[in-house]
Amino acid sequence: MHNQEIVLKDTKKASVRLFIKREDLIHPFISGNKFRKLKYNISEAEKLKHHTLLTFGGAFSNHIAATAYAGFENGLKTIGVIRGEELADKTEKNATLSFAEKHGMIFKYVSRSDYREKEDPIFTNKLKEEFGDFFLVPEGGTNNLAVKGCEEILEGEDFNFDYICTAVGTGGTISGLINCSQVRQQVLGFPALKGNFLQTEIRKFANQDNWDLQTDYHFGGYAKINQELIHFINEFKDETGIPLDPVYTGKMMFGILNLIKEGYFKEHTKILAIHTGGLQGISGMNERLKQKNLPLIK
Repeated sequence: MHNQEIVLKDTKKASVRLFIKREDLIHPFISGNKFRKLKYNISEAEKLKHHTLLTFGGAFSNHIAATAYAGFENGLKTIGVIRGEELADKTEKNATLSFAEKHGMIFKYVSRSDYREKEDPIFTNKLKEEFGDFFLVPEGGTNNLAVKGCEEILEGEDFNFDYICTAVGTGGTISGLINCSQVRQQVLGFPALKGNFLQTEIRKFANQDNWDLQTDYHFGGYAKINQELIHFINEFKDETGIPLDPVYTGKMMFGILNLIKEGYFKEHTKILAIHTGGLQGISGMNERLKQKNLPLIK
């Protein structure tokens, strides 16, 4: 995927160069890091002669949408275990679930408390009793196979950058980037969620120590958003032509530009930000913003 330079008044003033790797353009429906994470999971499922993928996610999950389409494209059935049983009563599904359903995904809606048991073998066995055999892809897609896929993000000229920046959800993408980066490069993660559990998750998969998390840019937690972030995403699109999603890449780019303003990066530093996709979530977020009478994301 090509790298696009972002020239803004703040980058010029700080004398740093900022590029964005357009992984969002990798596939029209399996966007960015989801394409990377599913690549080896699907080949493993096929190798083991599985015909069904089962995975987990919320109502606006990029991972749910991507898994549904990847299954559709590869002739595999897909099952989505969705957090929030109240969603089952809604005749009008949101854009994410409608897209997944249109591409063959079957849903099982579970309560939030049941959802927290998703890694418990008893819970998995109950799902097997209900649906038969399946290849399980974890929530957010993160496992060793996903990390292997994300190790293919950096290539060629990417190794000339001083910093590699990425949004962080479940830790798979940043782990892959850490593993394939040069030791002299610094990998900076911008978590979309509150909490310190990510350090432990990343250490499970990462084989280098050249990384750090910037934890001040989650805007209150997963899928939380405010007017400042909406304004930033819209202004960034106007200035660069690049759309950002409100859950991950918008927060990352806000964080990077804030660090540039604060003088975090030395002069002449070269920064590469990874656009991990996730743009399908914008329509769902706009539905919620409409209800709150907040401005919409362009």
